[in-house]
Amino acid sequence: MKKIEEIMKHTARTIALGATGAALLTGLIACNGTNVNTNGDTQQASIKKAPEGMFANPLFANGADPWLEYYDGNYYLTTTTWTSQLVMRKSPTLDGLSTALPVNVWSDSDLTRCCNFWAFEFHRLNGPNGWRWYLMYTSGQHGTLDHQHLSVLESVGDDPMGPYTYKGEMMPNTWNIDGSYLEHNGQLYLLWSEWVGDEQQNFISKMTTPWSIEGPRALLTRPEAEWEKSGRKVNEGPEILKKDGRTFLIYSASYCDTPDYKLAMKELTGDDPMNSEHWTKYDKPVFERGNGVFAPGHNGFFKSPDGTEDWIVYHGNSKEEHGCGATRSVRAQKFTWNTDGTPNFGEPIPEGQFLPLPSGENGPLVTALQGARIQLRNGESCLLAEGKELKQGSCQAEASLWVMDNTADNHYRFGNVASNLFLTADEGLSQSAWVNTASQRWALNAGEGNFVAFTNKYTGDALMQNNWQILPVGKVAISSIQSGRVLQACDKNSANVNQGGWQGRACQAWQFNPASEGHVQIKTGNQCLTVENKSIVPGTNVIAGECESTSSQWLYQLDKEGRATFTNRESKQRLDLANCGLADGTNFAQAPALDTICQAFQVRYLP
Repeated sequence: MKKIEEIMKHTARTIALGATGAALLTGLIACNGTNVNTNGDTQQASIKKAPEGMFANPLFANGADPWLEYYDGNYYLTTTTWTSQLVMRKSPTLDGLSTALPVNVWSDSDLTRCCNFWAFEFHRLNGPNGWRWYLMYTSGQHGTLDHQHLSVLESVGDDPMGPYTYKGEMMPNTWNIDGSYLEHNGQLYLLWSEWVGDEQQNFISKMTTPWSIEGPRALLTRPEAEWEKSGRKVNEGPEILKKDGRTFLIYSASYCDTPDYKLAMKELTGDDPMNSEHWTKYDKPVFERGNGVFAPGHNGFFKSPDGTEDWIVYHGNSKEEHGCGATRSVRAQKFTWNTDGTPNFGEPIPEGQFLPLPSGENGPLVTALQGARIQLRNGESCLLAEGKELKQGSCQAEASLWVMDNTADNHYRFGNVASNLFLTADEGLSQSAWVNTASQRWALNAGEGNFVAFTNKYTGDALMQNNWQILPVGKVAISSIQSGRVLQACDKNSANVNQGGWQGRACQAWQFNPASEGHVQIKTGNQCLTVENKSIVPGTNVIAGECESTSSQWLYQLDKEGRATFTNRESKQRLDLANCGLADGTNFAQAPALDTICQAFQVRYLP
């Protein structure tokens, strides 16, 4: 115990520890085992504005264990939070992630897995329910890091932002972290890290589903070389990189509280990932400290938007004395391939040095954006995109459906669902492929009465008029940005509306219907979201009930960053998540407008 106390003093961080064995206590101090230092130094991105088409590292501060995917026109990014919430950001540009709205897409209050959220990864896999996003993360119990273990979520559709359903824990009774997937010859494998004696090692096991394993486990890597033992004997963060039929395992080596945390590599040179003899280890680090960047590691990989470039995302520190806390910042850079077919990651790019953004960000891109389908309505007519022509017409036409996508710069873009083209104001209004210009970005402004207006960033002109209503179309989930849980009216014994994890139940699906003067009815089944007893008193319950009164009508409003609020027409009170709760069953009531995250929501598309 004395040895551990000395280590804790050395790292200058406080961890609330319960009773523990020596091996697990040693495990606390690995990369993911140090409490986040919210009061410590944090790296800040260069305040000098990057030239057009360029960016500089770090993307933003306090971003350990990053995972990044580019999918259907957007980058999606997660990083370790240390809270009970799983945060995701999205942006059509890499540098836009630094200003993108952080959205909690999942939270948990189960005491066995509620806390210390680490190292999220989300992979699009063809699972039992078809193609879905599987989000794997590490979490454990309050007050201790002894019980950290992996869990998996499954998306309801193809949107990385969810909603998500909790699927299971692979190894809930042992300490295991940093989960990832390997697909090889039609078989899915789980990769993870755990402690064995005084070593943290990487393991592999076959999977029957993306959330369950079977059969024996096998050792993948253990710290053997001296450069893998800086500060402590650690291998963790196993990640797969494939090219031209070859499979590489990139993993983090050495203790993350030292500046010598780094990346190592093995290659699958046989055909059985479970056989240690079929992996060949490279005898030197493949990515390590340099150019004023320390402890680069816990990485992921992604492709540029046009698929021509390979990129690495990782965390690093800006000072040698920084360790495993909030000082770690998100960084990304392009890498190349050696003539022998192995990856060449080079050295960490110095902070503040401008780099070209990933190839293809400026399109031309024709894509189906992920997100809720909406109509821009003006009375009984809607904005239509037919050919290159924009006009107002029938709201029954497929051409009236859009995805309103925030661009992380206080603007929106509109992708047409029928054409996969974008609303553009250049020489008049048209729809065209995404080319990342100001003419395709629209500022959301107050319009006439309860309606909204849109102003083009390039021309400064309004979109036709100043009295649009934004109306989500079809069945949707209404997700709390605070908790990641959805509104539901599922209590058989009452009409109460509360929150819960997505379960695919009809009582969790809602539909918006236009009402008068810019308001909407929000229905589940044949009932509407309304205020109990038509009360105007703050704190009154919100229920599923009658649809006839103005207490059953709401003003649905979006802000410039993508948050939605719901204001009751009769009471003028906001829909409010009680006590900012995370737990299933937390109640919704009405409250004065406070502009807090507990009154902020996002509408999710349900396929």
